[in-house]
Amino acid sequence: MRFPIKKLSILSLFSIAMLSCSSDDDTATPTNTITKSAVIENYANIVYKSYQDAMDDAMDLETAISTFVTNPTDDNFASAKSAWKTARESYGPTEAYRFANGPIDDNDGPEGLLNAWPLDENYVDYVNGDANTGIINDPTTFPTIDKVTLEGLNEVGGEANISVGYHAIEFLLWGQDNTAPSAQQAGQRPYTDFVDGGTAANQDRRRQYLAACADLLTDHLQLMLDEWKIGGAYRATFLDLNENAALKNMLTAIATLSKSELGGERMFVAYDNQDQEDEHSCFSDNTHRDIRLNLEGIANVYRGSYGNIDGPSFEDLITQSNATLGAEVSAQLTASETAVDATANPFDLAISDATERPKVLTAINALQDLGDKFVEGGTSLGLSITAE
Repeated sequence: MRFPIKKLSILSLFSIAMLSCSSDDDTATPTNTITKSAVIENYANIVYKSYQDAMDDAMDLETAISTFVTNPTDDNFASAKSAWKTARESYGPTEAYRFANGPIDDNDGPEGLLNAWPLDENYVDYVNGDANTGIINDPTTFPTIDKVTLEGLNEVGGEANISVGYHAIEFLLWGQDNTAPSAQQAGQRPYTDFVDGGTAANQDRRRQYLAACADLLTDHLQLMLDEWKIGGAYRATFLDLNENAALKNMLTAIATLSKSELGGERMFVAYDNQDQEDEHSCFSDNTHRDIRLNLEGIANVYRGSYGNIDGPSFEDLITQSNATLGAEVSAQLTASETAVDATANPFDLAISDATERPKVLTAINALQDLGDKFVEGGTSLGLSITAE
């Protein structure tokens, strides 16, 4: 529709001219300019809030496990497993804060005590064909099962010797994954493994182990809350960093998680091997949620939003620097979300079924392309980052 051009009065023309002249002396600074410092501050708020949510759910998990080990019934067992899945929902997005030179990954950081994988099952408990293996079934070598003992045993003798964390709890709740061909279902450990006189020996030690792992989970998440809270040691350090250094850490993290970790280690390895043992959460068949939640964390950082937090973001900064590139990065993020959502559930079906496998590869390629786009976005901001 064309609008008619109205004649302006002499007075109106004079007024416009005066306003134009007066603006010539002003410095042209848009009022909606997004600053790097605002993006950094918003990120710190998101990190703390998401770790707080992970802690809240981990505390609920600890309560559910305490109820179960006190009264090991089938219903309480089901409640503990449900609480584990809920706890993964809030922890999954926090993976976007890894690879950022932050406290989760530093020399005394708790990442390896929280989410390390893959886990060698026979390091912890019995497996098919060997009823006497694992820490639980070796009271001579490990007479005491408590938090100190289990934390000290983590990764002793090999990276797969995982003794604590989400996946140790997962294995204790579900047992080994069902690896029968075409049997895409989670592990089938019976609750009676924890009942005195029930199935599998050392039921009391299994209960002690499960309770200790749940307690350690909240201990280790508390470390992250202490670091990122207002006045926390790392939050102060982070906010005091050179702005470009802080942004580089943040963007490197999501680029690396997207391309190398999620698109590589967590998806392509299992896809290439067609082996469900390479799944992130193979015991519970919750890997499809892990993947989506990790990507959700990437999106949270890029878009500057989480829960009721919605602030200045990388999306704003990059679009402000280069509108065309900003649109491309945002479009690739959306394409990645669409591709990941299209993959089948459970993930072991997605990597083994001839019809579903191409969808997994599409998602992998989309995530790796997204990592590369983040690198381009960093370049537009004067940041030299890598996604490897």
